[in-house]
Amino acid sequence: MAVGGRRRLDIANTEKGKRMSTLNEILPLRRQAEARDGWLKARLDALLPELMGREKLDMWIVACREYNEDPVIMSLLPATSMSARRRTILLFARQADGSVERLTVSRYGYEGFYDAVWNPDNEEQHDCLARLVRERDPERIGINISRTFAFGDGISHTEHQLLSEALGEPYAARLVSAEGLCVGWLERRLPEEIAAYPRLVELGHQIIARAFSSEVIHPGITTTDDVVWWMRQTMQAHGVSAWFQPTVDVQSPDSAFEFIESPCVTIQRGDLLHCDMGFHYLGLATDQQQHAYVLKAGETDAPAGIRAALQEGNRLQDILMDDMRVGRSGNEVLRRALKRAEAEGIRAQIYTHPLGYHGHAAGPLIGLWDRQDSVPGAGEYHLFDDTVYSIELNIVKSVPEWAGRDARIMLEEDAALSGGEMRWLAGRQTALHIIP
Repeated sequence: MAVGGRRRLDIANTEKGKRMSTLNEILPLRRQAEARDGWLKARLDALLPELMGREKLDMWIVACREYNEDPVIMSLLPATSMSARRRTILLFARQADGSVERLTVSRYGYEGFYDAVWNPDNEEQHDCLARLVRERDPERIGINISRTFAFGDGISHTEHQLLSEALGEPYAARLVSAEGLCVGWLERRLPEEIAAYPRLVELGHQIIARAFSSEVIHPGITTTDDVVWWMRQTMQAHGVSAWFQPTVDVQSPDSAFEFIESPCVTIQRGDLLHCDMGFHYLGLATDQQQHAYVLKAGETDAPAGIRAALQEGNRLQDILMDDMRVGRSGNEVLRRALKRAEAEGIRAQIYTHPLGYHGHAAGPLIGLWDRQDSVPGAGEYHLFDDTVYSIELNIVKSVPEWAGRDARIMLEEDAALSGGEMRWLAGRQTALHIIP
């Protein structure tokens, strides 16, 4: 056992060097901004006209004030914009040829992205906006109001009032919800963004692999909170920002798993560990959950029952990915996948969500952990091509080595729906991390 343990440690140290090298390849901030701005220009030129045509909108107005930003606004501004400035108003007008005119009715311009059209010395801001609308005479003017998606409900009560008053009739009566445009804009990924996404996901895998190793975990000493804060600090040190506080929890024959809240405990030999972590990099989010097993004295691998449970979790991933098809609603995918899982004797829960500019991003919900029948509203939204998802789910399986007690395998890996097919962005966990 001592020799086997030493061999595992040597391999871990070799892999640690490779992982550190990769993590240190995070782009400098200037190059990150250049990449994001290049994507934004491409999205504005190619994607926005398509989506405005799809949603049959002649005009889209996005208006908000500094520190009370619309959820969509930051995805429309260049990377050096840290917030809206004073009152920021963006106006998009669809042309007869299908192209989109892009204007900013704001004190501060965005050269190369929007044409600045307001001179504060000549007219008031909303007077300028109203004049521009009258000149273009749109039939359907989209604004960000929605009962279903927070992403499409970003205009504040005051901004809505000011806009309606400034436009007057007949244009105030032509205001309609831009919900579909907001969600479509946020969820759709360019080919360049999908090509970059595997790099982000691999970074997450590498951080988890280090966290779930003897570099960080010393049984009987290290607590779950120690690992949580190591993950958080490592993300920050390497230039990516956590979008939620990571979690680490423990299952064992002697401990009960708390689905909502797990207490801080000291990690012991024989524990099954689980983590949940995600970050932002290049303006995009990741979200991942994996498992590790802490070897007992005399063990060289996790118990067969736990390994079998992980394989069953992988099987549920396969079922769900197979059922995720363009044109199906989130609720339809949920029903189909759970029915297939039940037929195979899998005790399953599915709560998969989109990824993109946000962690819990715009697009269809495929279940919630506490809504396994259907999800009203967001579950009725359909899947579109060129979108990214966090495949999040769990299975419960009896472990013979735990006297028949259940283990819950909670998995979350990131995947893209592109070309009509689902594919993992950077693989998935198919074997437990082993801590010697």
